[in-house]
Order: sequence, then C-alpha cells, then structure tokens
Amino acid sequence: MENSTLSFYFNLTMFTNIGHHRYPAFVFCLLLYVFIVSANLVIILVISQERTLHEPMYMFIAFLSFNSLYGSTGFFPRFLMDLLSDTHLISRSACFTQIYVIYTYASYEMTILGIMAYDRYVAVCHPLHYHRKMSRKTVFSLVAMAWVFPGFVLTACISLSAGLPLCGNEIQKVFCANWNVVKLSCVSTTVNNIVGMLLTIATVFLPLFYVLYTYLRIVAVCWKKSAEFKGKVLQSCLPHMVSFVIYSITGFCDIALGRYNLEEINPFVAVILSLEFVILPPVLNPLVYGLKLPEIRRHSLRMLSRYMQ
Repeated sequence: MENSTLSFYFNLTMFTNIGHHRYPAFVFCLLLYVFIVSANLVIILVISQERTLHEPMYMFIAFLSFNSLYGSTGFFPRFLMDLLSDTHLISRSACFTQIYVIYTYASYEMTILGIMAYDRYVAVCHPLHYHRKMSRKTVFSLVAMAWVFPGFVLTACISLSAGLPLCGNEIQKVFCANWNVVKLSCVSTTVNNIVGMLLTIATVFLPLFYVLYTYLRIVAVCWKKSAEFKGKVLQSCLPHMVSFVIYSITGFCDIALGRYNLEEINPFVAVILSLEFVILPPVLNPLVYGLKLPEIRRHSLRMLSRYMQ
C-alpha cells in the first residue's frame, strides 16, 4: 500500500488508542445511535401524521430530522464496526462514499438552518405576507435547492480528491475526511484547495451570515414591540437559534481540528472534537424541538402513549 497507485485502502489511525475502552464505547455509541434514530423518527412521524403541523416551520424541522437520520446512518454503522475491530482499514470507494455522505449531511444541515431562518424572518417581519411568500410550492423549492446545490458542488469537489495520486494511506481520524485525504497527495493540491475554499464559502459562510442577518432584522423588529410579542417570537425562534449555535460550534471545531497538528493534542480530546458535529446535532435537535415547541411536544406525547398502550 506504499505505492501511490496501488493504495486501495486507508488506515484510520485514531482508533489505535482506544484499547480496552472499546466495549463500553461500543455500547454507549450503539445506544446513542438507537436514540438518534428513534427520536428523529418520532419527530418525522408526528409532523407527517398531524395535519395541524403541516406548516412550513414544522416541515423544515422534519427535513432537519431526516437529515440527522441520513448523516447518522452514514457514520454510525461503520464506526461501530471499527470500535470492535482490530484493524481499521477502509477501501477507497467506501472512504469516498463516507466522505460524500458526511459532508452532504453537514452542508444540508447548514442550508436547512438557513431556510428556517428565512421562514422565521418572514413570519416576524412580514406576517401579513407570510402565507403568500411561504406557500407549499416555495417550501419544496427551497428544500430542493438546499439539497441539490450542496450535493452537486460536493460531487465535483470529492471527484477531484478521488483522482489524486496518493503517497500514503494513514488518515488521522475515526472516519474519512476530504482534507485528510488531500494531504496525502503526491502532487500539488492548489485546485483542490481553491475548490474546497469556494465550497466552504458557499455552503457554510453564506448560510451563516444570512442567518445572522435575519436575526438582526428580527431583533430590530422586536425592539419596539410589546413584551407579549417578544415572548411569542422567542418561543418560535429559540429552538432554531439553539440548533444553529450548536451546529456552528461543533462544525467550527471539526474544521479547525482538520488544520491542526493532531500529534500535539490528546488523542481522546481529538476524537471527541472530531465527532461533535456528527453526533451532537442529531441528538439535541429532536430534544430541542420536541421539548421547546408545545405543538410537537403535545402530539409526540400523545403518539407515544398511544403506542405504549
């Protein structure tokens, strides 16, 4: 596997320090995965079955939960197998498939949060035009754009990385990441770096700045309103703000970690930081929306009690 043209497998090196902790880690992560699937499925089923929840805000929450299932399924099964395995080799095709799934999950999360910010902006700042601006056709058009655009640009970016000749096979992570593969290249990666930078701007920073802009506008509208109005706005916007802050922090940790020399960081800390953006949003999103939004909470409890009888 030392020859760049014959390297068909990558070695995920961050598993080497787990040792005898692998079995408790496996049980914990398996329970975490079961919770993610169960909690997000409840949110999706409640919103899809209750006609009163067929509103744009709730539909976006359902799409967010679906994305959590998509990202978790692209990460956890392989991760759980690696926890119990003595070797941590992954084929090139499986590695780039995992990169695509995890990176599209990450991009979809940010673009969906951007659309949700637009929905709250229209609801607060243009309430009389809300139903006209957020029609069902508009909702599905926005969601389609949020899914198609990141998928297209990531396909182009990952295709460039897949064509690089590599002079190594060790990836300092517990899952495949595009930047870690690019660093193994035997040739110049200037084009990859430029494309990666443009991709980050398009799928991370533009939605990020747009969300910040919409909430500045919402704050400006609420500034002169009554306390009752501010309370209603806070109730509907707070879960989205919490999801956005959590995802931004965890995403930043992963991006920063990819550019840092991992040999200078405690291996356990490095693994935790790299897993945050894959694990925390799928775990916390259903809790945040299920507990903070009374309509979802009420219908979720009703559905769960009906199935438990």
